[in-house]
Amino acid sequence: MHSPLEGVRVIDASTLFAGPLAATILGDYGADVTKIEHPVKGDPARGHGPAKDGVPLWWTMLGRNKRTVTLNLGAAKGAEIAKNLFKSADVLIENFRPGTLERWGLGPDVLHEINPKLIIVRVTTYGQFGPYSHRPGFGTLAEAMSGFAAITGEPDGPPTLPPFGLADGIAALTTAQAIMTALYHRDVHDEPGQVVDLAIVEPMLTVLGMQAMVYDQLGRVQQRTGNRSVNNAPRNTYRTADGRWVAVSTSAQAIAERVMRLVGRPELIDEPWFATGVGRAAHADVLDEALSGWIGARDLATVTAAFERAQAAIAPVYDIADVFADPQFIARDSVTTAHDPTLGPVRMPGPLYRLSRTPGSIRWTGRPRGADTDDVLAGLGYDEGERAKLRAEGII
Repeated sequence: MHSPLEGVRVIDASTLFAGPLAATILGDYGADVTKIEHPVKGDPARGHGPAKDGVPLWWTMLGRNKRTVTLNLGAAKGAEIAKNLFKSADVLIENFRPGTLERWGLGPDVLHEINPKLIIVRVTTYGQFGPYSHRPGFGTLAEAMSGFAAITGEPDGPPTLPPFGLADGIAALTTAQAIMTALYHRDVHDEPGQVVDLAIVEPMLTVLGMQAMVYDQLGRVQQRTGNRSVNNAPRNTYRTADGRWVAVSTSAQAIAERVMRLVGRPELIDEPWFATGVGRAAHADVLDEALSGWIGARDLATVTAAFERAQAAIAPVYDIADVFADPQFIARDSVTTAHDPTLGPVRMPGPLYRLSRTPGSIRWTGRPRGADTDDVLAGLGYDEGERAKLRAEGII
C-alpha cells in the first residue's frame, strides 16, 4: 500500500518549532523529508528539553521520518550544494529572518530559476513584510501580540502564556495545510510553484474566533474570565469530593438544560436569561454555584457516571499519566509506540489523523545529526573524496 504523500520531496531547513513540526506531519504520511542542519550547531531542538541516555527526547519525536543532512547554507559551496538538492525537491521549508536566503544567493527568484515547480515555505513570527518583519521572534511573542495572552488567566491575575508551544503548534498545522493547498494548485492545475508566507501570529488571530469582529462591530475588547466563557455557561472546572477536577461545557442549549436538571436546579431553566448562551454567561456565578455544590459533594466516578447517564458533557482534567492510562486513548493508540535504536520502545503522539486506506506511520525516530549526509550527497554526484574535502572545510 502506498503512503498518501509518497513521492513528495520536502527539504526542511527550519528550526524551533513550527516549520520542523509541519515537515514531521508530512513525513508521517510518506513524504520524503530531508532535514538540513548546520554542521556544528545542528537543530536547536537537539538541546531543547530533557534527554535520556544522551538522546534528546524532543528531537526523537520532532525528527521522526526525516533523513538528516549537515550543510552550511551560509557558505558559498554549501549554497551550491543546496541548489543541487533543491532541483528535484517539491517543497522547501525555511524560517530564517527575511532576507537571509537572499543574502546567501538562495532567494525565491534564484530557486525558481533552478526549479520552477518548487514550493518555498517561509515561516516567521511576523511574516516577510511589514515594519516588524525583521525582528527576531518566537511563538511566545505571537501568543502575546495576537491577543491570546491578554484574555488568558484569571480576571485579577496577569496575562498568561501557555506552558508549551501553542502558537508554533497551530502554525505547524497551518503550514502543513498551506503546503497541501500549494501542491494541489501546482499539480492539478499544472502551475508553477509559489512562495508561502506564513506569519506565526496570523493563525493565532484566526483561532481566537470572533474577537476581531466583535471589536470591529461592537467596540468590545474581550477581558480575562479564567475558565469561564463569554459565550455560554456553565463552562468551568469543578472539584470533586475526592480532590479531582472535571471540566463541564454547555455550548448547546439542550446540554445546559440537562445539566441543571441533573444538579437539582431545574427552576433555573425557566429564567428568561437561560434561553441563550450569552444570557447564561451573564449569570455564571449562579450556575457555577449550583454545579460546584453538586459536584463537590460527590467523587469523580459518581459525577462522571451521572453526567454520562444524563447525556451531558463532562471530562476529567488529566495530566499525561492519566492520558497514558485512559481506555479511550489506549483503544485508539493515540499515544503510540515507536522504536528508537538507543532508547528502544518510546511512546509519543501518533500521526495526526487516520486515513482508512493510506494511514500514516512512524518509520523511524529522530536520527543522529548528519546521519544521511553521505548518502544524500552521493546521490547528488559528490564522491567520497569530494565529501571528505567538504567536511574538512566545514561545509558538511
